Amino acid sequence: MKKKQYQREIHKLMNDIAELLVTHHGGSLSESDLDHGIKQLNSAFKLAQDAHAEQKRKSGEPYLFHPLRVALLAARHWMEFSSIIAALLHDVVEDTPVTLEEVEADFGDEVALLVKGLTKVEDAALSREILKAETYRNQILVAIKDIRVLCLKLWDRLDNLRTIGALKPEKQVLIAEETRTVYIPLARHLGMGQVADELEALSLAILYPRRASRYRRVVTELGERSESARRQIRNDITTEFNRHHLNVALKDNWRSFSLEGAMRVGRGISALYSLDVLVDSTMDAYVALGLLHRLYQPITGKLRDHLNAPSQHGYQAIKTTVQAGEYRLRIQITTRKFERFNESGVLAPGFEFRRENFAGLMRSLLDGESIFDIDHLRLASATIQVYTPNGESRMLPEGSSALDFAFEIHEKLGIHAFRARINGQTRVLKTRLMDGDQVQIETVEVPGVLPKWLDWAVTPRARNSIRRYLRTIVRDNKHND
Repeated sequence: MKKKQYQREIHKLMNDIAELLVTHHGGSLSESDLDHGIKQLNSAFKLAQDAHAEQKRKSGEPYLFHPLRVALLAARHWMEFSSIIAALLHDVVEDTPVTLEEVEADFGDEVALLVKGLTKVEDAALSREILKAETYRNQILVAIKDIRVLCLKLWDRLDNLRTIGALKPEKQVLIAEETRTVYIPLARHLGMGQVADELEALSLAILYPRRASRYRRVVTELGERSESARRQIRNDITTEFNRHHLNVALKDNWRSFSLEGAMRVGRGISALYSLDVLVDSTMDAYVALGLLHRLYQPITGKLRDHLNAPSQHGYQAIKTTVQAGEYRLRIQITTRKFERFNESGVLAPGFEFRRENFAGLMRSLLDGESIFDIDHLRLASATIQVYTPNGESRMLPEGSSALDFAFEIHEKLGIHAFRARINGQTRVLKTRLMDGDQVQIETVEVPGVLPKWLDWAVTPRARNSIRRYLRTIVRDNKHND
């Protein structure tokens, strides 16, 4: 009976995957290309099914369900045939006798490259920590060529966290800590905010189970207590928007568990809940804001417009807080396109992603002092936008200094930097920059690089350049001696 149930579930998962692929990509493919894609998809499923036939997860579930769920997550977020095939096969090289050469022969070098990036490095002569770091390096080196490998790794990690209960507690803690250190910052850097939020909530629930349980209980109680009032608010908003022929969708958005959220559980509904308003265009978003402020009293100082200038986490929306009867309510207004961007980030059609900047960041992580510079990966998760004297914008990690800005422009400018002018005011190089600052770097002919500059700089690019220059100075002094 259970075997038949598993077969039905597997069949449904494959149908859902194929349907999403056809829906998202069928219109852009010729009939022959679509037929070839479906044929390759079925071949990949058959290979994964045969390779994992005798394998079960710790929970007792057939192993095949894991790659199928990973593939479904990828398909839901606009990934195409090659990525889905790689998702189905992402564990066959690591856990079964199937080789990477066989994958390449049957499915091509594109799929093989993705599978390689998702395969752990194995070497009996290396320690666990070095193997882990080498695996990161392998993923990053592949990601510089093809960003999809990191996206697939995020779906892999997300499914593993959702189904982690059968593992030993100490193993769960290791996976949760690694997720927070490596994969959440990467998800944010790739614009995949909702994925990052769920990864964080699942990881923190492992690390702080009592806080997570209390948080879920408070959210459930608050949701039940406010349901009637929220329903009335949604009805009033819908009626007002319909009167003005505004096409909107309303979504309840309860804040995912986080340490910050856990500290706010006593502050009421506005700290844990927001009403998301989805419209068709940016013009409609501003019309919706005006209608909402006419319907409910806005709270002074709570309006944030990130619709055209993304927030530090990349989310594009207008955020406001209103007094709706007895409840103070947070409302986020965004377009359906921007909502897709926040869900799928770099994978969403039309998402603007600076691949050169990303490749530069990844290379700088590989060039750090350690085998893989994990300490600075967190810098990818929040950014500020600053401007050159000519008005060109530059994205930097939150907390960056004027010195980081100098090295972002050019290594030579950083080496010869003397001081900065920020918004017309003279400042020292260690001054932390704020979102929107305009920065000009003043230089000297003879470099004055000092070891303490490493304390002032936070970006991998700046720190690596400073280290290289200081080493050069030391080598030159030894040579002269």
